[in-house]
Amino acid sequence: MSRQRQEGRSMSLLRLSAFRFGRGQVLARALDLDLIAGEQAVLLGPNGVGKSTFLQALLDPALRLGGEAQLAPGARVGYLAQSGEALDALPLSGRELLSLTQATPAGLPPALAACLDQRLDALSGGQRQFLRFWSIAAAPFDVLLLDEPSNNLDEAGVHALQHWLARPHPAQAVLLVTHDSRLVAARQRRLSLEPA
Repeated sequence: MSRQRQEGRSMSLLRLSAFRFGRGQVLARALDLDLIAGEQAVLLGPNGVGKSTFLQALLDPALRLGGEAQLAPGARVGYLAQSGEALDALPLSGRELLSLTQATPAGLPPALAACLDQRLDALSGGQRQFLRFWSIAAAPFDVLLLDEPSNNLDEAGVHALQHWLARPHPAQAVLLVTHDSRLVAARQRRLSLEPA
């Protein structure tokens, strides 16, 4: 999706209004958000306030307990969960993982590009994590929901992730959950989840 405009202003790819979520009970105070193409927001808050559940609620209406969540018409969402355990049992190569999401290997760090034809279960946890991230980030998604993308990454992986986040991505909006201060940049909009 190219950057959309409505009445001369950028159109929200993701709009939340008084959004409340949880697993049976509201976990955090209501949240409002307008996220446009090219924008990155980082979601901060104490452990246990529900940052991961918040991202899941954007995909699963059963976790929505009030307010509204709207995606722009035709917007595609890519979600990187904290855990990639579901992939561990699948006999996939890195190249096959990227093809599942139509992600391009162009721009992948050379050390990881060299691993694309190996099975994921033969790679290190950090290599698998970065390929999971890349399968979302380099795919044709409009809204990226990234939950702790630096988990299991070594210093080189974190640096590559920082480099990706620092580049402009004019057709994508990014909503990032992280405890890794190295991924929080001044240009990112900061959102705070507070206990209900």
